[in-house]
Amino acid sequence: MEALRPQDPTSIGTHTVLARIGAGGMGQVYLGRTQGGRQVAIKVIREDFAGSAEAMARFRREVETVKAVRSAYTAQLIDASLAAPPYWLATEYVPGPTLVQATAERGALPAETCFRLFAALAEALAQVHEYGVLHRDLKPHNILLSPVGPKLIDFGIARGAEQTALTQAGSAPGTPGYTAPEVITRDEVSTASDVFALGATMACVATGRPPYGPGTMEAVTYRVVHGEIDVAGVEPRLAELIRDCVAGEPGKRPTPAQIIARCGVTSALVDDPVYRELAEVGGHSAPQAAGAYVPTFVPGVAPSSGRARRKKVWLASVAAVAAFGVGTGVALWATDGSHTRTGTPAQAQAQAQASAKGVASAGSTPSSAASSAPSSAAPSVPASAPSSVPSTGREPGYIEATNPSRDYWTPNSNGLAGGTCNLPAEERASYLQMAVGDVHDGKVKVSFRLKYADPALAKPYFVSVAVKPPHEIDSDTGKPIGGLLQQNLSLGYTSKPVDLFAKDPTQWVDLTYPDDFQQFVRGKPIGGGIPTGNDPGNWTVLYLHVKSPGEYTNIACDGFAVN
Repeated sequence: MEALRPQDPTSIGTHTVLARIGAGGMGQVYLGRTQGGRQVAIKVIREDFAGSAEAMARFRREVETVKAVRSAYTAQLIDASLAAPPYWLATEYVPGPTLVQATAERGALPAETCFRLFAALAEALAQVHEYGVLHRDLKPHNILLSPVGPKLIDFGIARGAEQTALTQAGSAPGTPGYTAPEVITRDEVSTASDVFALGATMACVATGRPPYGPGTMEAVTYRVVHGEIDVAGVEPRLAELIRDCVAGEPGKRPTPAQIIARCGVTSALVDDPVYRELAEVGGHSAPQAAGAYVPTFVPGVAPSSGRARRKKVWLASVAAVAAFGVGTGVALWATDGSHTRTGTPAQAQAQAQASAKGVASAGSTPSSAASSAPSSAAPSVPASAPSSVPSTGREPGYIEATNPSRDYWTPNSNGLAGGTCNLPAEERASYLQMAVGDVHDGKVKVSFRLKYADPALAKPYFVSVAVKPPHEIDSDTGKPIGGLLQQNLSLGYTSKPVDLFAKDPTQWVDLTYPDDFQQFVRGKPIGGGIPTGNDPGNWTVLYLHVKSPGEYTNIACDGFAVN
């Protein structure tokens, strides 16, 4: 829990805003109080997502789902506003930590506690399924441990069994490591896919490790489809039940009722001394209460506040469990740092890979690289634009995200330098040349120019560069949100737009990330770029033709990898 900041509202609808609970890629969650004095968790959608038809469709679906499902195992809907921005929903406030937070404090749970929790969660799924709803993103991060038992949260990608999925082409709903193989390969979602997620969740709880091991999204996904779940050291009967829940064929998985029977519990979960201890982890200190209800935009977003969420044991247990994101990167590609590559992005789809390996070259280093390792915390906003950037006084001073950004760069899988981007450019820029240097001390040199002095381009022609970390970043820590490797749907950090014709357009414009980059929200800078070492993986570099702070098109894409 955090105190309100100057920019936060003091009221939302008729509810008084008391504190910040958490934040995510889609918005902010506040602790509120109704006029009658009841505490509520209020989820507010960010303005830049309010204009996205996809984001709003998911949010409306979430409101409808939470309203429809009336269960002791879910947080009940209190109020919502979908008529005009700001869009928000209010649910009952559930004091207690998430399962991932609680187990981070304690580690793997004993078998008897696992069986009781297994049965309770199976009963929770059964009740949700009775309403014709599939959760589709069950995982430790979306389970709250309340004093009266577990609560399922985050229904942002839930849907009825007969509904059409709202997913980006080429992607599957859910979180790698918890998403069933039939969802990955055929987008077939059923009650059995929720059972798979339950089995994977219990594997994580019983071992304290990611259910299918660490690694990139591609590596984890490959192991889900072709490998075995990690239940090493787990009590045999519990391990067998977990394996059955994650069987490759959906029809071979037990139903929630069968899971309950096989658990054979004879006492209430809340009477289990380990569960009581876990539920109390978040009951007496403000930061722990951040487990209460978090924003979702596929993929689901984990809470960002609360220092306990950033402890090393949590990172060790689930740091590689990504929500449609690239996990801990093991790829590193080489470049000589010279200005030789063209600006037209590859049109091919990013190649799926279990792992990619390369060697960083000893080529050029950023011109303004620090002589010592940078701080891991999010840096302050730079006071001014870099001196090497031309300025005419007419250019937009900044750009900011207006819709989710789904451009991602992937290094070549054959070990050669370079890579491909998953989406084509939105605008042709045949004369643009660009270069991305090597990573050095957490910094990268990014350069661009026009090949010819007078190409057939309208003047002025403003260009900004966006550098996207692979995962959503917590602005407070400068690291992935809550330790969860969550695929980045933001634009990342952007440079001040430059008019290429303000000076000789054939002269290179050199920028250094993170020194020359900021992030803007609602027209205000909220922080500078983070050191690259804060978020290992595949970083994406977008070159944008800018017409106004909220109007721009992608003209080229590149990237670099950080191990």
